[in-house]
Amino acid sequence: MVHGVDRDTVDDTAWNEAVAREAVIRRLLALDSPSRSDFFRACHQLGLKRTRLYALIRAYREHPVTSSLLPRAAGTRQGSRRLPGETETVIAEALRDFYKTRQKPSINRLHQEIRRLCRLRGVRPPSWHAVKARIAAVDPAELTRAREGSKAARDRYRPVPGEYVADGAFDIVQIDHTLVDVIVVDRQYRRPLQRPWLTLAIDVASRMVAGFYLTLEAPSTVSVALAIQHLVQPKEAWLAGLEIDAEWPTSGFPDAIHVDNAKEFRSSALRRGAEEYGIELIHRPVATPHYGGHIERLIGTMMGAVHLLPGTTFSDIDERGAYDSATHATMTMDELERWMGLEIVRYHADRHGTLGIPPIAAWYEAAARRVRPLRYPHDLAGFMIDFLPSVDRLVRRDGIHLFGLRYWDDVLSIWAGRLDRPLRVSYDPRDLSRIFVRAPDGTRWPIRFADLRRPPITLGEHRRAKTVLRERGLALVDERLIFETIEAQRALVDDATSRSKAARQLAERRDRSLGAAASNQSSASVEPPEVADDPPVDWSKVPVFPVEEWS
Repeated sequence: MVHGVDRDTVDDTAWNEAVAREAVIRRLLALDSPSRSDFFRACHQLGLKRTRLYALIRAYREHPVTSSLLPRAAGTRQGSRRLPGETETVIAEALRDFYKTRQKPSINRLHQEIRRLCRLRGVRPPSWHAVKARIAAVDPAELTRAREGSKAARDRYRPVPGEYVADGAFDIVQIDHTLVDVIVVDRQYRRPLQRPWLTLAIDVASRMVAGFYLTLEAPSTVSVALAIQHLVQPKEAWLAGLEIDAEWPTSGFPDAIHVDNAKEFRSSALRRGAEEYGIELIHRPVATPHYGGHIERLIGTMMGAVHLLPGTTFSDIDERGAYDSATHATMTMDELERWMGLEIVRYHADRHGTLGIPPIAAWYEAAARRVRPLRYPHDLAGFMIDFLPSVDRLVRRDGIHLFGLRYWDDVLSIWAGRLDRPLRVSYDPRDLSRIFVRAPDGTRWPIRFADLRRPPITLGEHRRAKTVLRERGLALVDERLIFETIEAQRALVDDATSRSKAARQLAERRDRSLGAAASNQSSASVEPPEVADDPPVDWSKVPVFPVEEWS
């Protein structure tokens, strides 16, 4: 994040301008020795003078992210004036009633009509350029539909059916989820739990698996973020941790990520996170499954291998027959993750039916064909945070309040009760003990629970505790009650794990979430202060809810 810029407060017009600049400047810097005509073409594309282009190039080289190319002042440019609300109303009405018609009037005629309406209403008329800017902001497909009809809009803007094709490595990466066709067991009792979810990414050009993420939770913004983190980061340390001696060379930023229209792929965190790093986010057109053919076939290949594992559920009931999947289940999530890694590197080395060569060989060929070199994050931890769910919160005098929990760090002192606007707060649903606050200058700060005695908890545990307290008629729930309820529920879950499948699922999800989140934290542990214990509360009747939710 560039100092002096908070990207979450930037209006869409300024942000879109920075996105356009990043694409042009990145292509320009990828050239070995750009010529004068290359710089002239970039100036023409961006509508900039050479001196301004050089200044932007220097800023981008120092911080190769989109927010470094924002206009000098976010929002309204210095010296410009916003149009009065009455004028904007006239423009909107004229666009709707006069310009978006089958008569297809010109911009000049629209400007004349707006000036006429402004004179009648006694308001200041806009300039011709202001009117043109409002037209440019309208969706072109919507404009064509209004002025030329639905058929013209479909013919001009509907994607042509067909699969995505890519020539260079990481030109396009496809991502999708699937339920794995096998039942896993818990680590303690090795009894059946459930089918896990797999988020899988494939490089379209080489058919290499770009990355994956395995979880017991349903698909969410977090599973998407962790799959993207895995595809971007180098795989050597991860493979060594699983004791896999193999080559998996895919890493870096893809030029584009292709996904379907599920809500976890349409989050603002994913959209702006991708734009921040110059990654184009492409959503599959509705009812066009052929656009996701590469990832669908890879999922089919992986599930075909899974069907050989003990505890497989196969693809359907007919195929499973009398086979008892739960009785034969033997693999934990950790064992399945290692098996998945081994299966992927084996797949990379096998001849691909469509390519005619192994995907790993296709990767090196596709990497050599790339027009621009692959890019890598300058801050991998910050890159991950940029894709986490986030909300806006004011810094109160006693800290930041989120989910009924209070967070504090001395760094908040300079804003506590003084800042008149909220700050962007990112959080990891797997561990709410730490949040990430983006300061007004764009710097990111980790902030922990104000009460350092509080243990790490998941968002799912927090939601179940709040449900219990509401059902007990407690309209106002304080932090102490939330943590006491979670502690009581944990004790009940741990006591029931030997008898209840639902309890084992909850315990396994909790332990895996907190363990995975803790492994990503590099900061040293903080010793809790010596304070008196809170008074005990009788929670013997607290129920257990076998439901886990993510944001």
